[in-house]
Amino acid sequence: MLATAAAVSACSAPGSGTTDGAAAGESVVIGVSTEPDTLSPLLGYGKDGNSKLFDGLLARKADMTLEPALATALPRITDGGRTYTYTLRKGVKFSDGKPLTARDVVFTYRTVLDDDTNNTARSELAAVKDVRAVGDDTVVFTLHHPYAPFAARTVLPIVPEHAAGGQDPNTGPFNTKPVGTGPYILADWRKGEKLTFKANPHYWGGTPKVKKLTMAIVADDDVRATRLRSGDLDGAVLPPNLAATFKSDDDKKTYRATSYDVRVVTLPSGNPVTGDTAIRRALDLAVDRQAMVDKILDGAGRPAYGPLPVDDPWFAKDVERSRDLAEAGRVLDAAGWTKGEDGIRAKDGRPARFTLYYPSGDKVRQDHALAYASDAKKAGIDVRVESATWEVIEPRMHRDAVLAGFGSTGDPDFGLYTMLHSSLAGDGFNNMAHYDNPAVDRALETGRRAQDPEARRAAYDALQRALVKDPGYTFLTHIDHLYVLADRWKGLTTQTEPHEHGFAAGPWWNVEDWQPAA
Repeated sequence: MLATAAAVSACSAPGSGTTDGAAAGESVVIGVSTEPDTLSPLLGYGKDGNSKLFDGLLARKADMTLEPALATALPRITDGGRTYTYTLRKGVKFSDGKPLTARDVVFTYRTVLDDDTNNTARSELAAVKDVRAVGDDTVVFTLHHPYAPFAARTVLPIVPEHAAGGQDPNTGPFNTKPVGTGPYILADWRKGEKLTFKANPHYWGGTPKVKKLTMAIVADDDVRATRLRSGDLDGAVLPPNLAATFKSDDDKKTYRATSYDVRVVTLPSGNPVTGDTAIRRALDLAVDRQAMVDKILDGAGRPAYGPLPVDDPWFAKDVERSRDLAEAGRVLDAAGWTKGEDGIRAKDGRPARFTLYYPSGDKVRQDHALAYASDAKKAGIDVRVESATWEVIEPRMHRDAVLAGFGSTGDPDFGLYTMLHSSLAGDGFNNMAHYDNPAVDRALETGRRAQDPEARRAAYDALQRALVKDPGYTFLTHIDHLYVLADRWKGLTTQTEPHEHGFAAGPWWNVEDWQPAA
């Protein structure tokens, strides 16, 4: 599935700074909504690839296929899929000028896998039994069992042992002062304001034409659009309604990337209302997904019938379903949820009522939450929508519903396992709904271990059908990501993107390859 770039026109001429030795035309300022907590891959930064500071053994091309990065070739796979051998490029240096060796790869993976490292994505590497260096340029991974998508996991950025070793990976200085092999170096990080990157003179892939890249942290969508229009920004991440306001301008382009980024409502199993299967099924039947795509996303997205997009090759075609309020009513009636005089259903004296939180300032999630509550009320379920900061929401995730976002690219295992496997219930933002379905767990394990593509397909088909019968989440929409940029560079493309975007994803995923338009 390829992301497509749709060109539209835009507004005033961009204004690029010329500080830090970057001449006009060599500097790009991008407006994004959030900033990372850390820049350390040991804690999960850049785990899906495309970090500007680091490289993995492998990387993804525009069409999402794998290609060598720090490795000279794709891995040699032996022992029935249990051994992966990589040979490193010669002459690669970290940004501090010191050479990359196989020991740095071993250090990176062993640190990530250490139980004392606070990396919530550790389960994605659970198949690794051992990783060892053979000389300076060969790395051998031994797996506990065959893990079909393992090669795609080796886009994990590699960090230098000499810079990140000897310190607590959770709190050490490397988290904010990274050293990598990527095309850029962190020049400055002003928390809550901006991150500035400059070209890495030691980059093995050649010196980028964009000498300075600034990520301006602008949480408010309207403010990002205003700053882009004024020329203060060269580009920005924008929601569909604001991206559309640039259609009549002439010197910008809008890039549209398909994504695995799904908007969902978590339905905590420990809540007496959201944990009831009949309530979950009724909500799934009551929601009008197409209306959300049309009205909230202005068509820039697709209805979500599960965690995988409808155009993904792993999507089970037989799970597409239409809104059916009549069936929702029958499901609730059969389960003993009866309507009261106010139209709200109740069972054993308990009203069908729960709170749904969404993060403050996120207009798209707010609109989804309000539409969801409106749809739910038609089925006799009272959803109370509230906004809050993540600091307020996180302690409540185990009992209250959340308008959440998930989605990982590369293989169905990457997003589904962390969202649905019962072993990860309540593990940070993993399995926020505390979902526990033995059939789904079995399908997830089969999907990970099976080497036969048809066996994997059958497992993920079964999983998607099980989610229809027992939905621990209400899947709403898959969102296309929209970016508006000054039309001053050649070589801009998009990839199919994960939920997280802004720093690694977006048209600037390959900014090191951009060329001046004139």
